[in-house]
Amino acid sequence: MAMVTHMKNGGLSLFHGSFASPPPLPTRRKFYVLAQSTAPSRTQRIMESIPVSGEVGGAGGAYSYNALKRLDGLWSSICSASPVVQEPQQVVSNVPGLFRESEKAEKCTDMFDVLVCGGTLGIFIAAALSCRGLRVGIVEKSALRGREQEWNISRKELLELVEVGVLTEDDIDHVISSSFNPNRCGFEGKGEIWVNDILNLGVSPAKLIEIMRKRFDSLGGVIYEGCSVSHISIYEDAAVLQLTDGKILSSHLIIDAMGNFSPVVKQIRRGRKPDGICLVVGSCCGGFKENTTSDVIFSSASVKRVGQSVAQYFWEAFPAGSGPLERTTYMFTYLYPEPGCPLLEELLEDYWDLMPQYQGVSLDDLEVLRVIYGIFPTYRDSPLPAAFDRVLQFGDASGIQSPVSFGGFGSLTRHLGRLSAGIHEAVNSNFLDAHSLSLLNPYMPNLSASWLFQRAMSAKKQSNVSPTFINELLWANFESMQKLGDPVLRPFLQDVIQFGSLVKTLGLVMLTRPLIIPSIFKQVGLPVLLDWFGHFAMLGYYTFLSSYIDPAIRPLLNRFPAKMRYEWKRKLEAWKYGAGLDYKLSHPAKTIGKI
Repeated sequence: MAMVTHMKNGGLSLFHGSFASPPPLPTRRKFYVLAQSTAPSRTQRIMESIPVSGEVGGAGGAYSYNALKRLDGLWSSICSASPVVQEPQQVVSNVPGLFRESEKAEKCTDMFDVLVCGGTLGIFIAAALSCRGLRVGIVEKSALRGREQEWNISRKELLELVEVGVLTEDDIDHVISSSFNPNRCGFEGKGEIWVNDILNLGVSPAKLIEIMRKRFDSLGGVIYEGCSVSHISIYEDAAVLQLTDGKILSSHLIIDAMGNFSPVVKQIRRGRKPDGICLVVGSCCGGFKENTTSDVIFSSASVKRVGQSVAQYFWEAFPAGSGPLERTTYMFTYLYPEPGCPLLEELLEDYWDLMPQYQGVSLDDLEVLRVIYGIFPTYRDSPLPAAFDRVLQFGDASGIQSPVSFGGFGSLTRHLGRLSAGIHEAVNSNFLDAHSLSLLNPYMPNLSASWLFQRAMSAKKQSNVSPTFINELLWANFESMQKLGDPVLRPFLQDVIQFGSLVKTLGLVMLTRPLIIPSIFKQVGLPVLLDWFGHFAMLGYYTFLSSYIDPAIRPLLNRFPAKMRYEWKRKLEAWKYGAGLDYKLSHPAKTIGKI
């Protein structure tokens, strides 16, 4: 149920890739509530009144009204009832023989140890691998820069980038644009819990990516901007990348960091419909006089009808670093993609009505600086194993983020050290077959267990539970975790599920709210519950393996042959991260309490 989103470049909290934003407005603009008419929607009028600059890569990197319509078109196609799945473009193909003996070898522009496709979040793994001595190149279809809209994260998560060696603590201080406490979790008048130091920092993606780019350049990295992937050919001795401009690049390994809609991922999944979707809309506005705290998750209403569907809206809100009166608010919902699902523009129309009520302001007193939107597909069979030799998914493309999180900057900071070490070993030892690479994106039961929470938070068209059920269930869980203390609550708020904490929380909910259990069965369905119990059992098993078997095996690793040692290292990591045991509390409990 870790429902905290992490903004990454292009996503919420904000996502890997993030919501891009135009520069601050030169003059004050206000919202005006206009009578409905057949011509432009309120969303269109608002968005077209805001000047926009060039788009950047990553989720949320596009922010114009035209880009909104394009994304809604994509979302509509995902929701299509058509039983015929269009075969996606075949971006990757296997070619027999050696690249160095092929005709293409003479046309090769450059050779690398690793090529990273997608630079917004990909630059983090690229820089980490460069720090380890590998020659790395980045291919980015847009300009490699970060958006203006902040990503929200905690200092604990940022310090993980320092541990990997891609940032210094001075860098962190430079990129932090805002800091605020306390942070609220609340549900429709049922109660509130206030915590400190959860998503309480606003980080400037523009400054962060600039620092990462300079570091990458200083390490000898090469960046190809404005270049798109045309085709990837897998030879016995190399992965060869052909760009749309005709350039041919070769490397030992290609890392796919092209996000949720990577063409390589589409090919691997054969165009399959996602198992769930998080839709996010929002804005950054000036004019908020009360602007010192944040909302990590807040629900101010029950399930409501939206067009031909229903939705349970949740909110996040954070002070913006661009000015003391500027605040970013997000409205998000979880859905199963099916015909009749609301479009992003429909959600934005609701947002303009509901946001003022939620924040206790008048639209007439606000100036809109940016409009934010995104769709985040999730699949139950995540993380995505490698489907080809010499090609590995990274970040959102791999599905490593929680299914209840919008984007993967937070999961990136958590896994970057593990992945950079493993990839470095795989490249140096030539363990680049699909099986060996899949060990870097292993099954993680704590991630799979999160699926129950995403399903429980998704409103259903045909439902025999109360419209208030989702809020009641979430409050029951949060109240129980708050009683159990920070060791239970804080990992959960940062998308880390641990077996002991989950057992305690569910046990307390069942003891204090036994009547809610039948509604859980009705809301999620028996098949989903049975599947979840399997992952729950595996979560306990991985916890046991990491706690008791790992200490017995780890001292023996250096005695193993190279391939066996590599595989056992990855297995021990899978146990540890799959059980959430990589998460450590960094300071004493700071839960404030409830109102």
